[in-house]
Amino acid sequence: MNEKKVPIAYLEETRAVIWDIESARRIFSMGFYGKPMGIYKPKSADFNVPLVLDLIEAAYLAKKGKIKLYDKRKGKFLSLKEIFEYSEKTYERFKEKFMVYEDLRDSGYVVTSGMKFGSTFAVYRKGPGIDHAPYIVDVMLKDDEIGSTEIIRAGRLATTVRKRFIIAVPYPFIGKVEYLLFKWWRA
Repeated sequence: MNEKKVPIAYLEETRAVIWDIESARRIFSMGFYGKPMGIYKPKSADFNVPLVLDLIEAAYLAKKGKIKLYDKRKGKFLSLKEIFEYSEKTYERFKEKFMVYEDLRDSGYVVTSGMKFGSTFAVYRKGPGIDHAPYIVDVMLKDDEIGSTEIIRAGRLATTVRKRFIIAVPYPFIGKVEYLLFKWWRA
């Protein structure tokens, strides 16, 4: 991508916004990145509104060289290191969640917020509005404890919304993510 043509996203607290409509469409069409303002589950990049990116999405796209992130308060473009430093201050467990997000995206999945399912991420094969997310993913650290009640609650929720529940455990020092998939069946 030509350096002059790299879309600019503007840092807005805990989000980044691509105000240029053409750039917003291009980034969205690369794999359902972000949410067009005011549009619920868009199926295509046929919209005329800015694109709002989560900090994880913005960091991922910046790392891949697909966008540049501009901080109006500082009056400059942020380096990848600065993006991560800022994100780690405003986003709980950013580094670990980013590692899982990057692993899933690099594996070809479309990853969105899983907040409406009570999880970290919703993971699609094709994209929201095209198919249903077959997985909901919670990011946990290897030393986190999870009780049987929490596992049952997550499993019941996943079953109710017809999704598989996965716990992702990132290991930053070795650059690896392990996934624990829970499968439910009736006796």
